[in-house]
Amino acid sequence: MIHPDTEIRFISNEIGYGVVAKKLIPKGTITWVLDKLDREFTPLEVSDLDPVYREILGIYTFRNNKGNYVLCWDNGRYVNHSFNSNCLTTAYDFEIAIRDIQVGEQLTDDYGYLNINEPFRAHPEGTRRKIVYPDDLLKYYKNWDKKLLPAFKRIPEAEQPLRNLIKAEQWEEIEKIASGEKEMVSILSNYYSEDQD
Repeated sequence: MIHPDTEIRFISNEIGYGVVAKKLIPKGTITWVLDKLDREFTPLEVSDLDPVYREILGIYTFRNNKGNYVLCWDNGRYVNHSFNSNCLTTAYDFEIAIRDIQVGEQLTDDYGYLNINEPFRAHPEGTRRKIVYPDDLLKYYKNWDKKLLPAFKRIPEAEQPLRNLIKAEQWEEIEKIASGEKEMVSILSNYYSEDQD
């Protein structure tokens, strides 16, 4: 489920629609949580679907560390890619804001950690990286972990509208990580490769 203080807006002809903040979303805020309405498809289930459905899943899903395709039921599927993303996924089935997200700003992910099937050239942003590759998570996980940890430490103190979707034992683990009692599991744990099968 996507953060409630967001909405879909048309961004541009090239990008299409995106998820935009309606209010300030501070660093450390949980911006998306995998919930019970999100749908997971195995590769076999996807291959058995009609081409029209496979095409939709090719656009709107990401792959988890089991290689399954996850389709967000709500506006979460419209979060666009950025090499300077303001959100990062975690090893805990939720994403967080790694910096303050201003009113009117898009919520963005780096698709490099979403286990994409094929490389693609991204919208130019003036960054060194120009292409998103299926193995980007192997290359950049240390970088992303460094950005995640300071934001992760702010989770317990930030207002969390999606808090009720986090199980009690998981919240306890979040608090231990935030206080330094426990180590954060690396974003690398989300990696999937066809070679794992």
